[in-house]
Amino acid sequence: MRRLRAYFFTGLLTLLPIWLVWIVFKFVLALLSDISQPWVGPVSVRLASAHPEWLGWMDDPWAQSAFAVVGTVLVIIAVGALARRVVGQRLLAWFEGLIARIPLLKTVYGSARKLLDLLQTKPDGTQRVVLIDFPHREMKCVGFVTRVMRENGTGRELAAVYVPTTPNPTSGYLEIVPVDRLTPTDWTVDEAMAFIISGGAVSPDSIPFQRAGDAT
Repeated sequence: MRRLRAYFFTGLLTLLPIWLVWIVFKFVLALLSDISQPWVGPVSVRLASAHPEWLGWMDDPWAQSAFAVVGTVLVIIAVGALARRVVGQRLLAWFEGLIARIPLLKTVYGSARKLLDLLQTKPDGTQRVVLIDFPHREMKCVGFVTRVMRENGTGRELAAVYVPTTPNPTSGYLEIVPVDRLTPTDWTVDEAMAFIISGGAVSPDSIPFQRAGDAT
């Protein structure tokens, strides 16, 4: 029984990462497929009906899903290429102006846009990826500085820090932390995201824990 229990846990630890990858892959695959399915489905059915002898396989669900994923990826690439040109930038500005007139969409789109832009740039005087004392002073969490503000009256610098959760970084906490209580790191955003999603398995050999000037 002891050997069977050891085999079970070894197999579980071996299959768990593969299972998590499959869940993420399946979610992304379904998301990409659903975007293009409304127009890919009718086109596939029409082509299969017109030439059943050599295009009949296009009516199968797996073929439609594959075409939908490819179609969505091509659309994303086309939008990215267009956004790098003047015409695309003007269309994007027009779209953002239209969204700005709709209260709820304005809040959602504007917040997401600002967060993505902030994560691509380094805030003035503060490292983007930091460690903060959370949930208490003897523990640290990885966070992303999204903005630096000042406290009313004292003028003390305060940082808005987004603390993502593991393994899903799209949910988390928003903490307001004095800048002098931040522990700076030399991590990039990509390195920090890999650390968070992997539950700490993907990490450097050493990390800072105490701030400069703190007692050892």
